[in-house]
Amino acid sequence: MTGIVYVYGANWCPDCRRAKQFLTDWGVPFRWLDVEADQEARQYVLQVNGGRFIIPVVVFPEGDYLVEPTNRELAARLGLPPTRPAP
Repeated sequence: MTGIVYVYGANWCPDCRRAKQFLTDWGVPFRWLDVEADQEARQYVLQVNGGRFIIPVVVFPEGDYLVEPTNRELAARLGLPPTRPAP
C-alpha cells in the first residue's frame, strides 16, 4: 500500500483509539481527523454512513473505506496479520 490512511473519529471513542493503535503498531502512516473539532470531518462521517454517526471511519488511499472496523478487518484490508508484531 502506498499513500496515507485517514482515520475519522473522536478521542472518547475506544474503537477509534484501538484502530489508531493498530495502525501505529504496524507502522501504517495515517492522519487523524477529529470529528469533534473538524466540522468537515463530521459531515464526511455522516455522509458515508447515510446520516448516522458511526466511527471510526477508516479511508484508504484508493478511496475505499471501512466503518467501525475490527483489527481483523483492518489487517485483511492492509494485507497484515491480525495480531500485533512482536516488540
